[in-house]
Amino acid sequence: MTNADLTLHRTRLFALRAQLLGVMTQMEDDALKDHTRTTSIPTDSGELGSESADQELTFSLLGSERGVLDQIDAAIGRIADGSYGRCEKCGKKIQKSRLDAVPYAVQCVPCASQREESQEP
Repeated sequence: MTNADLTLHRTRLFALRAQLLGVMTQMEDDALKDHTRTTSIPTDSGELGSESADQELTFSLLGSERGVLDQIDAAIGRIADGSYGRCEKCGKKIQKSRLDAVPYAVQCVPCASQREESQEP
């Protein structure tokens, strides 16, 4: 991978990271506003249950987003240590098209496909 490719991927990863942090912050703010509103205004039990379920869903999504954020941070670290673009399983180069689509990918397509097939019920 050329220095220009690495610079491009680093830039994309930082932009993706900033965007994701913005989305996560907005989701947290919205969930907390909803919680504040539900605790200060009496509502019927149906509305309260629905709002509680919405809040649980939001926090579940935030957990998933945090996982992606961790993967982005790890990819930035791999660029710094020189291991970016190598499959963690087989050691071969990860295809450019895969890194263009998922810049924080840790496995090449064949290894990722094999992992997904082995996890199917």
